[in-house]
Amino acid sequence: MPPPESGAGWPRSASAIVGETVTGHHLLYIDGYSRTKKELPTGKSFKSRPFRVGNRSWRVNYYPNGQTSKYAEFISIFLHLDEVVAAPVKAQAVFRLLDPAGKLMHSHSNSTDLYEYSVSGSGYGIGDFVKREWLEESDYLLDDCIQISCDVIISEELRAEDRIALGTFMAVPPSDLSQHLANLFTTKDGADVTFHVAGETFKAHRFLLATRSLVFKAELLGGMKESRAKGDCIRIDDMLPQVFKTLLHFVYNDLLPEMEEQEEVVMAQHLLEAADRYDMQRLKLICEDKLCRHLDVSTVATTLVLSEQHNCQGLKEACIEFLKSPDALEAVMKTDSFDHLTKSCPALMKELMFKLATFSRKRKSRT
Repeated sequence: MPPPESGAGWPRSASAIVGETVTGHHLLYIDGYSRTKKELPTGKSFKSRPFRVGNRSWRVNYYPNGQTSKYAEFISIFLHLDEVVAAPVKAQAVFRLLDPAGKLMHSHSNSTDLYEYSVSGSGYGIGDFVKREWLEESDYLLDDCIQISCDVIISEELRAEDRIALGTFMAVPPSDLSQHLANLFTTKDGADVTFHVAGETFKAHRFLLATRSLVFKAELLGGMKESRAKGDCIRIDDMLPQVFKTLLHFVYNDLLPEMEEQEEVVMAQHLLEAADRYDMQRLKLICEDKLCRHLDVSTVATTLVLSEQHNCQGLKEACIEFLKSPDALEAVMKTDSFDHLTKSCPALMKELMFKLATFSRKRKSRT
């Protein structure tokens, strides 16, 4: 007998396969890195104090000269089970190198596979976690200290459980709110505020602008109410029309339009200023990320000035890191943008020279 059509009223049942995880975090401080490197040969480790995740005891083993001869030029880091357990424990470790302020170093985040820890002392980790030569020339080693975080992710046993079968014959489509907002950007239906930007006109919806930016909220709905005094028109003369159009595109779509690579770099520079002006932090971070990815001799000086003017600390550090190469610095110093940096930001120039000199002294002393 064939099954009934949708809604025929047959009894329905449901079950689920459930795989839960338990996650814990441990932070390991290495205070006296030079001494650990000197006193422990390859294959020897220091153990952290025990910590508990998922009702089990764990330790982190730190090998300053590598866990085996294969990794003798690296720091190795391993997670170990620190107790005898009745049944194997499936766990994954995620190790991250942190800067002195405790922020993540994205290029040094490594995770193990999912392993079974079955006996006391069994351990798995990353043999080539970070190369010592690189670490010792970086800013992540400060006052002979480094920080390594460890996330332990325990996968509990899979189990089956009953579930109530609701809506078995109904297909609920995914949210299409983003598409409706994008359509508003295109059609301008119901737009109630107009911007005049360097000779071009743009219509928009004040409720959405106010939702996306506290600055727009103050201008359009708050005490400033700039638009009401000018007949629902706001004049902006210090921004390029294409930049404002791209800003509006982000307001409605929460992403940037597709652009050619060179156009993307120039637009990111302008949008960074606009994002800071209208306090749109996510857009500001997107612009910082794009500028970081396109640093070169022709852009780094201009980008460094922007980072200082708009308080972009991560972008600023990336520019200084780029300039630590003597060849790169020499080439940048020949550009017009470097002259602009020197004249417009003397305090920033002084800070840059101090950091480069400090880096040079550290490198010479290690050599």
